[in-house]
Formats: sequence, structure tokens, C-alpha cells
Amino acid sequence: MKDFVFKIPIVLTILSVIGGVLIAIVFGVNENYIKDKIARGLEQNLKVQAITDPADRSALIKVEAEKNWRYYQRYHFHANGIAGMTLALLIFLSFLQLAKIEHLLSSYMLAVGGFCYPFVWLFAGIYGPIMGRTEAKEAFAILGYMGGLYLVGVGFTLYLALTKSWTLKFPVQ
Repeated sequence: MKDFVFKIPIVLTILSVIGGVLIAIVFGVNENYIKDKIARGLEQNLKVQAITDPADRSALIKVEAEKNWRYYQRYHFHANGIAGMTLALLIFLSFLQLAKIEHLLSSYMLAVGGFCYPFVWLFAGIYGPIMGRTEAKEAFAILGYMGGLYLVGVGFTLYLALTKSWTLKFPVQ
């Protein structure tokens, strides 16, 4: 059971892949569902309601709808891209001769940071139409900061790669 703590980073990374792929399936099956949800949210937005000129309101809704739609796409791109890099780095870590704490620390920074960061974009896409894009990103900023944790994990992995022995042997040319 104690080895389970070493499996959690892999599980989080696989969940990231699943999240990125699931939203892609939603895009493929019914992209209009998300776009309609964005439009309904923008109609409830107090700043949008405050605009009295219908042409100005329509123009703002069009611009905001596109930007909020882009946040859903960013979640998809970041979840899949970061998960792929994280999986590669987690596998790479298994070839380094590390103390358990070094392995755990690096693995968790990569997995937790990589798992959480894309959600800032998903939640900004979900709540941005009603709250406002800036307000939504600020409300979920802690998830955005997880990108920093991920970057520290990548840097720590590089440090470990440069300072520790490898069990992986490269062929001699």
C-alpha cells in the first residue's frame, strides 16, 4: 500500500489526458452546446446588461464569446500537452537513481502542477461569461499558479538529471 503514493502522480497525469480528450469529444459531438452556454452566460453578465445600445451589446457579446470559447480550447490544449510532457518526465524519473523523497517531490510537483494548471482555463471558460473573464481568472488564480509549481518540477527534474546517475544506458556510437 505504501507504493500507492508513487502511483498517484501517474494517475493524476492519466486523468489529465482523460479530461483533455473528453472535452475534445464534447467539441466534436456538440460544439454548439458550449457556445450556447457561453452566449447564455453573457446575457446574464451585468456589464453586458448595462450596455443600452443593441449594436454595442451585440458587438461585445461576439468578442467575449470568442474569447471565452478560446478558454475551453486552452484547457484542451494545456491538459493534453502538459499531460504528455508530464508522462514522459515521470517515465524519465524512473531511470534516475534517486532517493525516495527526491522522486516523490519531483513527481508530485510535475503531476499536481500539470493536473491543476489547465483548470484555470476551463473554469475561466465556464464562469467567465457570467463573472467576466478577468474576474473568473482571478477567482481561480490558485490553479494558474500551479503552472509555476509545474515549472519548478521541470527545473528540479533537470537538476536531478544533471546530478544523479542514470540506469538508462545510451548506445556507444
